[in-house]
Amino acid sequence: MHRYIARRLGPDVGDDLMAETFLRAFRQRERYDPTFSDARPWLYGIATNLISRHRRSEVRFFKAIARTGVDPAAETLDAVTDRLSAQGMRKQLAAALAHLNAGERDVLLLLAAGLSYKETARALDVSIGTVSSRMNRGRTKMRATLKEPHHG
Repeated sequence: MHRYIARRLGPDVGDDLMAETFLRAFRQRERYDPTFSDARPWLYGIATNLISRHRRSEVRFFKAIARTGVDPAAETLDAVTDRLSAQGMRKQLAAALAHLNAGERDVLLLLAAGLSYKETARALDVSIGTVSSRMNRGRTKMRATLKEPHHG
């Protein structure tokens, strides 16, 4: 959970929002549907809602990485970078993430955090079709952004 939040907003905010996620989950525990054996999607949904309040910080975070190449939450972006076999592309990856809309970025990063399409749909309270279409649009935008020539 901390890695997911830190990947979105940086490690300092990650600590606070992780604590807030679990505090909210505890306070809202009566809303959890016990027919689901895995609470992870529910917790990621709470975290994503908290992150949405910090959208400007998230975009600033990715733009700072794109500008400097320095990632204060390196261990979390490394997971995404490794998945894309693009270790040397941290700046471009962060810039591409900053260009996605909030829904596309949420889906892409929840899936990168290890949630399935079904779990991501549950976390965001949307249909699997919505997850799929956001992922497809996000993937297309990421590819287009990553193919653009970059000047350093």
